[in-house]
Amino acid sequence: MAELATPKEAAEYLRTTVGKLANDRHLGVGPPYVKFGRKVLYPWKSLRTFVEEHTIRSL
Repeated sequence: MAELATPKEAAEYLRTTVGKLANDRHLGVGPPYVKFGRKVLYPWKSLRTFVEEHTIRSL
């Protein structure tokens, strides 16, 4: 597995849409990402951490 995910791969992993990820980037929320010029990529480690941090555990 490559260390960086495309927006499409990240959206599939998070079960959301590429548009929602773009909107989250615009709002400054959502998983961390890196930019190379105009290209947006998501580190897989950051996606897994994002999911873990947003996991709600019942009492």
